[in-house]
Formats: sequence, C-alpha cells, structure tokens
Amino acid sequence: MKSRHLVLPLALLIATPSLAATRGFEVRDMVNLDRYSSPTLSPDGRRLVFAKRVLDEASGKASTSLWIEDLFARDAAPPKRLTPEGWNVNSPAFSPDGATVYFLSAKDDSSQLYSMPAAGGTPVKLTAFPVGVDGFKLSPDGSRVAFSAGAFPDCKAGAGQGVLACTKAKLDEAEKNKATGVVFDHMFIRHWDTWSDGRMNRVFVADLPAAKATAVGDARLVGADVLGDVPSKPFGDSGEYAWAPDGKSLVLSARKSGPDEPWSTNFDLYQVSADGSGAARNLTEANKAWDTGPVFGDDGKTLYYRAMKRPGFEADRFAIMAMDLASGDVREIAPDWDRSADGVVLSDDGKTIYTTTADVGEHPLFAIDIASGEAKKLVGDGTISSFEIAGPTLAFSRNTMKTGDQLFATGLDAAQLRAITPSAGEMVPDATFADFEQFSFKGWNNDTVHGYVVKPWNYEEGKKYPVAFLIHGGPQGSFGNGWSYRWNPQTYAGQGYAVVMIDFHGSVGYGQEFTDAISQHWGDRPLEDLQKGWAAAQQQYDFLDGSNACALGASYGGYMVYWIAGVWNEPWKCLVDHDGVFDTRIMGYATEELWFTEWENGGTPYDNPEGYEKFNPINHVKDWRVPMLVVHGQLDYRIPVSQGISAFTALQRKGIESKFLYFPDENHWVLKPQNSILWHDTVNGWLKQHLAPQQ
Repeated sequence: MKSRHLVLPLALLIATPSLAATRGFEVRDMVNLDRYSSPTLSPDGRRLVFAKRVLDEASGKASTSLWIEDLFARDAAPPKRLTPEGWNVNSPAFSPDGATVYFLSAKDDSSQLYSMPAAGGTPVKLTAFPVGVDGFKLSPDGSRVAFSAGAFPDCKAGAGQGVLACTKAKLDEAEKNKATGVVFDHMFIRHWDTWSDGRMNRVFVADLPAAKATAVGDARLVGADVLGDVPSKPFGDSGEYAWAPDGKSLVLSARKSGPDEPWSTNFDLYQVSADGSGAARNLTEANKAWDTGPVFGDDGKTLYYRAMKRPGFEADRFAIMAMDLASGDVREIAPDWDRSADGVVLSDDGKTIYTTTADVGEHPLFAIDIASGEAKKLVGDGTISSFEIAGPTLAFSRNTMKTGDQLFATGLDAAQLRAITPSAGEMVPDATFADFEQFSFKGWNNDTVHGYVVKPWNYEEGKKYPVAFLIHGGPQGSFGNGWSYRWNPQTYAGQGYAVVMIDFHGSVGYGQEFTDAISQHWGDRPLEDLQKGWAAAQQQYDFLDGSNACALGASYGGYMVYWIAGVWNEPWKCLVDHDGVFDTRIMGYATEELWFTEWENGGTPYDNPEGYEKFNPINHVKDWRVPMLVVHGQLDYRIPVSQGISAFTALQRKGIESKFLYFPDENHWVLKPQNSILWHDTVNGWLKQHLAPQQ
C-alpha cells in the first residue's frame, strides 16, 4: 500500500447559474463546510477509510472522525462512521492484512497510537509514551511502529530512563522554573510560529503490544547520530522516513542541525538500523541540495526519492531519482519531464511511479513509466490534494475552484470516477458557485502567461462588475483551479465582485525556467506580467470594470501590493496587504529561513545590499496614495509583524486612509474559524467602502 499527498488541474466552463441558488457563496459557508481528507485504502483496495472534519458552530471547535466504505459492495451503501462519537482522530493506516485500522488520537490528553477492527468495534490504546506521537508508519509485517516525536538531543537512553522519559522530565522541570529567559547560541531560535525550546523531531521504533496487552511505554531511538529534525520543521511529515521491506532498517531525510541550518537546504538520506544500533549511512552525501521522500522498491534493492540540484534554492525542481543501494549508482527518471514532483508512489508491479505536480494552473495526478520516463496525465480537472493506490483501486481527494475537497474512487486507469463524499455545492445548495475561465497572454520576455477570471455569482450579460485583483504568494506559487480556505475567489465572487488572478513569472507549473525567472527580479518581471495580464483580462472580458478595482495579496503577494503602491498605483481604488514584505533589507535579517531571502536577493544583505534595495517597497513610500488595509499576525516569524506595523505607520504618517487588522494569535496564515470570519468581513468591508457596485 502506497500513499502520498499531491495536487491537480481544471476544466473551466462559463455556465448558467443554478436556478435553485439564491445568493453567493460567503465566508460563513466556507468556514462551516465539512472537510474530507486522508483517503486510505486497505491493501486489497476494497475498503476506503477517510477523515471527516466537522466544525461545531457554537463553540468554534472542530473534531475529526474516521469513516469507512466498502468499495466492492454491490449495494453501494454510503460510508459508515468507524471511530466512536466524541473521539477526535487523525492519520489513518491499515494493517498489512487489512483487518485493523490504526490512527492517532489525543483522547487521553496526549497524542498516542490506537487501533480498532476495520469491521468496527472499540478502539484499543497501543502506546502510552511520556510524550505525544506526531506521526507514524507501521513496519512491513505490522509488528512494530516507527514514529516521530519531539525529544531533547542531549537525552540518552540508559540508567533506567529512556529518551522519551528524559524529555518529559526536562519539560516538567522547565515548567517549574520561575525564570522565563532563554539563552540561544545558534539559530533557529524560532521557526514559522514557534520559538525553539531545544527539542528536535526524532524517529523511534517500538514493538506493538499483543492483543489485550498493556500499551507500550518506551521506544528505541533510531539514527541517534542524525542530529536533525525528522520530519523537518515546520511542515514535514512521515513521508520523510521509510521502512526497508525486510524491516531491518529505515531511511530518513534530514538536514543536520548546526550553525548553518537557517541558510542551508542540504537534506540527505540516511539509512539507519531499526534496532537503533550502529552508525547512520549517508546515501546522498554527494548532492549538496535537497534529497527527500524515500520509497523502497518491493525487493529492497532500489530506493526511489526526490532530489533538487541547486543548494540553497527551496523552489528548485524536484526530480525523481532511483538509487541502486548495492552500488550507489543513481539515475534520474523522466529527466525531460519539466515538472517538480510532489512525491513517489510505486505501482504494485514496480513499473510505474504516480505523482502529482503543479501544471499550467492545475495540480493533476501523473503516471510515469519508470523504464521510459514517459509521463501521462491520469487525473486532472482541479487539484489532487492526496491519493492512494492499492490492488485495483485508486482513491484520491480532488478540489476545484467550485467544489472543495471531494473524495473519489476509481480503477487504475481512472476511466470512471465514483464520488464518495459531497462537493461544496452539494453541502451549500442555496449558494451559487461562480464560474471561471483560464486565459493567456504574452507577458515578460514575450512568454505565454496564464491567468484566471472568475465571474461574480450574480453575473448578467451586458453589465460591468467591480474587480478583486488577487496576487498569489510564494513567490513560487500559483492561484489556479483549486480550493483554498484562506484565499478563495468564491468568497469575493459571492460578494458580487469579478476576480482576476495572474500566474506571473515565478509561478510553478510552467517549467523550471519560468519559475526561476522571479529570483532577484521581484519587482520587474512579475510586475510586467501583472500589468499585461490586467490589460489582457479587460480586453478579453468586457464585464470587468477596470476603473473600479482593488488589488489584494499576501506574503509575496503582500510584497507586490506594497511595491505597486509606489510604482503602479493608478488603476486601484484600494489595496489589501496581508503579511507582506515591506522592507526587503530588514526582511533579510529578521526572517527565520535565511536561504530564502539570500537566494531571492542574490546573497546576504551585507554582501549584496544593492540586491535588497533594487526592488525595496520602502524606498517608494513617498509615492503612496491609495487607501490600504494592512493585516498581520503576531506569530508570523516568516515575515515578522514589524513589517506590517511599519507599513501602517507610513500610511498613517502620510495621511493616507488606512486600517490595520492585527491578530495576536495567528501566524503567516489566519487559521482559527472566528478569525477567518473577521478577516473576510474586514476585507469585504474595505472593498465595499471603496468600490462602486455593478453597473
């Protein structure tokens, strides 16, 4: 059984709105939607387990349960709830024989591993470790579990105390300390939204208890000499370690912790003994860039993985590699396929690799022939967010700009799809979901650039509509045919606005050269694409009111909002900036992942100050004039809150109409349901204040 999280493309048609719908889609609909994820197949491909997240509107708290469907049943009965009421669970996995489902739950206040029969029954607690389990993978024979947990690197097994117990004791001792100061002698001192307390993500192996035995309370640390976070912080997962088929070893992807970690992208693959003995073997030492996502062939002789080529560049192309473990020889699979693979999933016969990738504004699932390297698009029309293959079955989660995440099952040829869960439209039948189209134009360097136009929910032929011009972040990202719970164009179309989005140079899914074009060119090449895309959209879609528009963006999109405030402010009635870069020079000192700013600006801010000042928005504040709403979160350590405060100070000092929306408990994203509603209400109120209604 093989699985991996990924994403897909879209088919866009401009259709007649549903006669049953009476309003547009809005943020409260979005926040309250049930969310479906984690499609997990039994080894024979017969049973599908998935996660369903439900939000309690009154309390604002969400809970997640597991559901199961017999895909081969003749009666096609609907899915049944598997986990009991009142349980909040995640990370489902089947046993090798398909009879048992494993999952994580913090039912007893600490995330631990549980199991229950796939046929239904009572969950059994399998682990009672002193600290919580973050992720896990069963051994090939199902007798052991490899799992990740935070542990202090100076904790050693011995003297009657294991690494996990030592970690818990140190945490308890720290709570008793009345002094709150912390001394650091190297970075990272903080990462994404969390200050370091000295713990590191480590991988452990434990024997699973026999039936009716006491939950296991201790485990063996593996790869003790691999002093790096496995999984990586902040977004790594269990796809960064893998069991060998014989169960004797694992391979871990790690960037070793040290003084240069904040400016390094050198992840290597280390083979370690499953019993914790011996030294780790670095399999990819020759490559100084990123190696990750190990997957063994069934015979254990070949290791498949993904690798970048350029050290220090986090948005380089991930190529699919195959290593002969006996000789160490490595070859690239599909070297002519100019896409960056999201993962590696092997077919049962070992002849095909399945993966997803960004592709011309979508995120499809591809099947790649290992022998020839030929890549074939298997499932498109939106974004594949996760998938799994077992036996004769392919199960996947797909979302589009109109559907939200929806689970499907099909055969390996994906010829006939069966929807397992409802779409967003089926969950909110009284709302009209706006139609959209992809368009193209000639941008910088006369290259073809793509974008999307979304109609307002209440579109009528012959009328003109105010426009929300959305600018994506990354900058190596994309606003394409997919669903977002943060920047969702349907929430703007639902307010009566048309939406325009441009995948400027730097966007992913158009070839690596296109992605590379933005580095050290934040303010010129993408700006040219945005300007030409804005003009092309108005020329191709006469319902866009180009004189009645606001521009909005976050992260790099927020940087661009600050940039255009000074160098391209003529078209806009208002601007919205969320967690944007206001001062590129200070950003180079204040952000945590220094490899990003140093690659994007051509070095450090002290070695190459010109690179940081060339496209620095702070140098054009004198030309700001457009009303701006600034949003920033206190826990954003990627682009610290001082960037937003500084921009708001500049606006206020210049007497420009402005507002500052501050979240003390959000990071680079706004994730809490009630905060999301406040964010959208504030942004929509700002647009309504400055944009005239449809004509």
